[in-house]
Amino acid sequence: MAFRARAAMVMTGPQHPLRWARALATSAAAAPRAALPFEAMPRCPGSRWLRVLRVWREGSEDLHLQMQDTFQELGPIFRYDVGGRHMVCVTLPEDVEKLKQAEGGQPRRMVLEPWLAHRQQRGHKHGVFLLNGPAWRLDRLRLNPDVMSPQAVQKFVPMVDRVARDFCSALMAKVQQNARGSLTLDIQPSIFYYTLEASNLVLFGERLGLLSQSPSRASLDFIHALQAMLESTMRLMFMPRSLSRWTSPQVWKEHFEAWDCIFQYANSSIKKIYQELALGRPRHYSGVVAELLLHADMTLDAIKASSIDLTAGSVDTTAYPLLMTLFELARNPEVQQALRQESLQASATISENPQRAAAELPLLRAALKETLRLYPVGISVDRLLNSDLVLQNYHIPAGVLKHFQVDTLTQEDIKMVYRFVLMPSVTPLLTFRALS
Repeated sequence: MAFRARAAMVMTGPQHPLRWARALATSAAAAPRAALPFEAMPRCPGSRWLRVLRVWREGSEDLHLQMQDTFQELGPIFRYDVGGRHMVCVTLPEDVEKLKQAEGGQPRRMVLEPWLAHRQQRGHKHGVFLLNGPAWRLDRLRLNPDVMSPQAVQKFVPMVDRVARDFCSALMAKVQQNARGSLTLDIQPSIFYYTLEASNLVLFGERLGLLSQSPSRASLDFIHALQAMLESTMRLMFMPRSLSRWTSPQVWKEHFEAWDCIFQYANSSIKKIYQELALGRPRHYSGVVAELLLHADMTLDAIKASSIDLTAGSVDTTAYPLLMTLFELARNPEVQQALRQESLQASATISENPQRAAAELPLLRAALKETLRLYPVGISVDRLLNSDLVLQNYHIPAGVLKHFQVDTLTQEDIKMVYRFVLMPSVTPLLTFRALS
């Protein structure tokens, strides 16, 4: 049995107040009652198998909106079944806090079935995204010093800074080629190239050349494989493998071929790093994978598996928040101007020491945080609990899954759709102008 607990989602545009919010507030001080059985919990109406069929036919782009409507109708907790999964959804912060406390230091997450199927079929080791329990915690602790720690971030910030400056220079060159001194375009593909270029440099210490006029064939194959993998993941992740292998064999073929290309590229990159390190220790920092190899705390297969997971997980999750930040700045020119003034004042300091960017640009940090509030990357967080729990006076049995979830003429809110990550349904056209 699965249990889905969903975190509250913040959407742009006017929101309707939850009908049950006042009732919860007035009953907060009431005397505790005996917990109701799991079966008494409100259940999302409809057939769980028809939901699978709907995902197969129509996708799940409006899943976040469906969940919001269901919370409005049924209250802060309800049962949600789809196919063979039985889940519970929660939205209140206090319930999410109880769930986080119950899961302890080794959370059990629902893994991406399509990714897992490829690893099992090809005999690859699971990376940190697909591990659970002690194995996940061990690899996570080994990765943290070189990936997540402030010291690690300080080391690879200059790499991201170089790619960002190249991206801005390439965009400025395109603007200046236009006699009007402006350029209107769909910037999303360029941002996708930028995020992948920066991610690859930080992880493998090597540029892909995606910001140049003529990227290499290998680089283009790699980025196309990533795009195909992410697209096919979305089409397969909500359907049982036993069903989708009959209904969507071509999608599975595309998914496996994309992953094979990604693994081939990672293998080649790691082999080059390993060979260069064998000839002598580098004189300067050269990326996350090189540091992991030097420390030798993880096996070569484990390093490869987690580096691939980090590559796959760092592109879309960076590209779309950046796109929506530009969109919000385009329709809020006064904020854009304030950010420009802040960056101009800090330009000399940051050029000399890129690590100072976070400290010198507090308004930019606030703008990025606000973007993530308005346009969260994901709509939910999944967990499997090891012990019984009582939420909203309902008994939740152990083993149930918790799922909680520039210039522009466009001034209206953009509808967001769910395609593995939350993204705009229509990419906004942005106009970039050269400033003196």
